[in-house]
Amino acid sequence: SQVLNDANLDTSTLFPILAECRVHKSALELALLEHVTQISSFAHAYVMRNIRPGLHEYQCESLFKHYAYFNYGSRLVSYTSICGCGPNSAILHYGHAGEPNQKLIQDGDTCLFDMGAEYQCYASDITCSFPANGSFTPKYKAIYESVLNAQRAVYRMMEPGVSWVDCHEAAELEIVKGLYRIGLVQLPQSGSEEEKKTNSSSNSNNRNDDESELAESTVEVLKDLVHTHRLGAVFMPHGLGHFLGIDTHDVGGYLPGHPPRSPLPGLKSLRTARVLQENMVLTVEPGCYFIDHLLDEAMDPSNILSQYLNADLVQEYRGFGGVRLEDVVVVTRKENGGCINFTLCPRTVSEVEHVMKGGKWPPTVDEAPELRRLKLTDPISPLPPPPSA
Repeated sequence: SQVLNDANLDTSTLFPILAECRVHKSALELALLEHVTQISSFAHAYVMRNIRPGLHEYQCESLFKHYAYFNYGSRLVSYTSICGCGPNSAILHYGHAGEPNQKLIQDGDTCLFDMGAEYQCYASDITCSFPANGSFTPKYKAIYESVLNAQRAVYRMMEPGVSWVDCHEAAELEIVKGLYRIGLVQLPQSGSEEEKKTNSSSNSNNRNDDESELAESTVEVLKDLVHTHRLGAVFMPHGLGHFLGIDTHDVGGYLPGHPPRSPLPGLKSLRTARVLQENMVLTVEPGCYFIDHLLDEAMDPSNILSQYLNADLVQEYRGFGGVRLEDVVVVTRKENGGCINFTLCPRTVSEVEHVMKGGKWPPTVDEAPELRRLKLTDPISPLPPPPSA
């Protein structure tokens, strides 16, 4: 109305106050978020169990929606589902109207399914990656475990007072270390003969995920490549995660009085740079992708990073796609472990292969307690598949 148009409206005072209220979840909000995340977890496991080569990507999306709605009354999803298989798994926001999850899934394809149910207006956001035929190849397993190690590194760090930017760089480092072990990242041979011998041994077909296998000097160089030269952003161009709540990408990431957005590659895509506080709920979603234009930029002879990349292996991995693992996590007091992972999906290679062979989920024993899935063996009761399964 004309009265409102003429009024002196204040459109800035309330926003940071209300946004900050949404950053810290109440006990009732946490209960809702845990519930919808468990629903989404079981729906993901249901898709894993029923996927097979010969389906279309959109049929897997349909299975997810059907399970969540039929069993738990979760009528809506939190965002447009991303069901990328084969090379499509390197498209970060695949599944939109221009690319509507329409590829026919082939034997040998890898899958990246980013789907989340919504319940009572609260969102969930989970990504699972797995081979369409249920069996990990050594090549895929090496990338997958690098990403899983990135999650492990973040969960070891998460607690009030820790910078989310530091968590992001820790995740990047684990991925770069994994790429170094398979030989895709390389270090120019310099230093003492002992260092050369150690680096060569570590970099030669070593797919062991124990970081003690890498020489301390090697790890320091990799840290510098991540922190100073932003090597991690070549393979993980998005941020580590975001606030979650009433919106999938909830508000409050860059409010006044908190760290500003970085202009650096990878870090500029973080949806928050805040220091963690109790009852914040965030996604933890490290990923490793082989995206042509990013690889081309990094491999340009004028780019300092080119000397650290194995050109032959980079070429071999083009078209590989990508791996992302995304969990919903609440920050808790340090004495309570620092964080709790609400996501109860199969995560280790053995868990994924077990479920894809028809094995029981959730399990009776947690084989990876470091993933902080505290309710894994005592969740809400997962219901049987819908009658049409």
